[in-house]
Amino acid sequence: MYQCSKDRVKDKIERFSQFGATGGGGITRFSLSREAIAARGEFAKRMAAIGAEIVTDDMANMYATITGSEARLPRIAAGSHADSVRNGGNYDGILGVITAMEVLETIAAEKIPHRHPLTAMIWTNEEGSLYPPAMMSSGVICGKFDKTAILASKGVFPEAGGKTFGEALAASGFAGDEKDRLNPKDYCAMLELHIEQGPVLEAEKKQIGVVDGVVGMFNYRIQTRGQADHAGTTPMSFRKDALLAAADAIKWIHRELDKLPEDLVYTTGEIKLHPNVHTVIPDEVDFSLDVRHWDPAVLAKALETVKGISREFDKCPVSYKEAWSRRRCEFNGDLISLVEKNARELGYSYMIIHSGPGHDAQYVSDMLPTAMIFVPSKDGHSHCEEEFTSLDNAWAGINVALNTMLDIDKNW
Repeated sequence: MYQCSKDRVKDKIERFSQFGATGGGGITRFSLSREAIAARGEFAKRMAAIGAEIVTDDMANMYATITGSEARLPRIAAGSHADSVRNGGNYDGILGVITAMEVLETIAAEKIPHRHPLTAMIWTNEEGSLYPPAMMSSGVICGKFDKTAILASKGVFPEAGGKTFGEALAASGFAGDEKDRLNPKDYCAMLELHIEQGPVLEAEKKQIGVVDGVVGMFNYRIQTRGQADHAGTTPMSFRKDALLAAADAIKWIHRELDKLPEDLVYTTGEIKLHPNVHTVIPDEVDFSLDVRHWDPAVLAKALETVKGISREFDKCPVSYKEAWSRRRCEFNGDLISLVEKNARELGYSYMIIHSGPGHDAQYVSDMLPTAMIFVPSKDGHSHCEEEFTSLDNAWAGINVALNTMLDIDKNW
C-alpha cells in the first residue's frame, strides 16, 4: 500500500488557506474572483512542476494530466472545487483539489508505475455563491444546465461588479476549449474526496466515509402576499402582514414535516422581504424551503405535504413553485468497493455514508463511473470559519484516494 507525504499535504492546506483569507480563520473565495484566480495559479505552478499538461475547458474547469505507460488509455480524474461561500472554511472543496494534486505528486515523486493518464481537476463555481446556481460548470458539461442561460447568470453580491458569469469567465483568462471537457470518451472514472460537512463520522469515530451516493432533494419558493400600510396607524385587526403569514407558514411546514421519518432534513435559509422598511407592514415575502432524504418515497411524501399547505395564513394568500430538484444519485458499485477495500487494507476505520450536500461528482456520475470519499469535519461544522479537518484525517483520506486511483488504473 502506498502513502502520500503528510508534510506536503500540510503545506498545501496552509498555502491555499492564504487565498482569500478573512483574518478570522476562514476564506472568502468566490469563483473567478481575484482570490480564486490566485489559487488556480498555485495549482498550475505545482502541477507544472511535476510535468503535468494543463488545459481548461470552455467553462474554465482546469485539468492537469500526467501521462501513463499506455497513453491511449482513457484518463482517470480526481478533483473538486476551489471556490467558497462567504466566510467559508479552508477544507470544503479545496481539500479534494489538494487530494488530486497530492495523488499525482506522490506518483510522480515515487515513480509509481501506472498505465492510464491521471488528471487532477478544479471544477468552476461549485458553490454558486456569487453566480448561481451551485454546481454550475459540472452541470453544464454533464447536460444538466443550458450554457447560454448559465452565462447570463447575474452576480448576486457587490463583488460581481454587475457582471454576468459569462463576462467574468471571459475576463478571467481561464476560458478554454469545449473539446477539453471531461467526457466519457477520454475519461473512464472520476473520484472526489470531500469533507463530510456534518457530524456523523466524528460521532461514530470513523476516519473514512465510503460514500454510496447523494440524497434526493427539492427546493421550493413559497410566497405570502399582504398589504403594505403604515406601521404606526394601522390597527392590528386591519393588517394583512405578509411576514407574519410567512412565519406561520414556516411553523406549519415544520410541524407537518416533523411527522415524517426523523432523518428527513429541511431548511428555510433565505427570506426575501418587501419593502423591507421598518415603518411599513410587509406586503410580500418569498422564502426558500430545501428538503432532502435518501428514500425517494419519503421525499415524495414530503413534497405532497408541502403542496398541502393552506392557501391562506393571516388573511394573506400563499403560493409556491419549484425552484429546482435533484433525484437521488447512486455512485458506481465497483468504485465504492475499491474505496472500501483500501480503507480497510490501510487500517482505517470507515463506514458507508450518504452525502446530504450536492457535489460535482453527483452530476458526473451520470456520465462516468464515479465515487466519493468523505473525511470527518470537526463538530460537523462547514460553510463557516470554524470548519476544520485534522491533518491526520486529511492524510488518511488522501491515502485511500491514492490507492483507489492506482487500483482503478490496474483494473479498468
